[in-house]
Amino acid sequence: MKLLKSHKSFNGHTQFWSHDSYETKTEMKFSTFIPEGKIKGCLIWLSGLTCNEENFITKAGAQKTLAEQGLMLIAPDTSPRGLNLAGEHDSYDFGSGAGFYLDASNPPFEKNYRMYSYITTELYELIQTKFLVQNISIMGHSMGGHGALIIGLKNPDKFKSISAFSPIVNPILAPWGVKAFLGYLGNDQTDWKDCDSVELLKNGKRHPTSILIHQGTNDEFLTNQLMPENFSEAADKANQKYQLKYCDGYDHSYYFIATYIEEQILHHAQYLK
Repeated sequence: MKLLKSHKSFNGHTQFWSHDSYETKTEMKFSTFIPEGKIKGCLIWLSGLTCNEENFITKAGAQKTLAEQGLMLIAPDTSPRGLNLAGEHDSYDFGSGAGFYLDASNPPFEKNYRMYSYITTELYELIQTKFLVQNISIMGHSMGGHGALIIGLKNPDKFKSISAFSPIVNPILAPWGVKAFLGYLGNDQTDWKDCDSVELLKNGKRHPTSILIHQGTNDEFLTNQLMPENFSEAADKANQKYQLKYCDGYDHSYYFIATYIEEQILHHAQYLK
């Protein structure tokens, strides 16, 4: 790992790192906040479309609450970079900046676009071996909310708790998800369902803790991309504990995230302690 820059904040440090990834076979970057004193646990934050490792750590205002709770946070980039694969940079919602936290099986993406394994294996182990933190939870926004839900539901033994802002809960029905799954996974929708939180709940995946979701009512993507009611219906039928909190007047932006980030961090803190 290379430490690229470091800033003292709330008696801890906000830092930016790079390392050579064996999963993506590229250099990957991530940001961290590391509080002073004993660290009780780590939150993995997964960002949304077009974002990188800097968006959350600079915009969300999470450091104060993290420091008060003794929690570390790590925010990886949203895709491999620097590959210049065919079609990789043609649109904002596929390829670069849009890894969708899955392992691609379609060429030319299958060798590098392995964000699911990067998060669940490589980054997870890095947190434990390099930062010496054992208790880990996961959260994210939009595409990253989708990532947090599927990763947490499929790995309840690894991740103590799950939360999301404005997640793409049912991507097999969302234009963003359909485009990504066709490009990364191909036409077999059996593979798609393994990357969809609603379908995972229908197929028996559960998490032992209550999943927390915040959703703004003025979100421009609410009805055609996010569809939180589909998650609610599936979770009710599956007896999955959850809290879906609709936030009146809020949109899809980091202004929304900054407003409720303390509540989400405190949600995780009760399980990480």
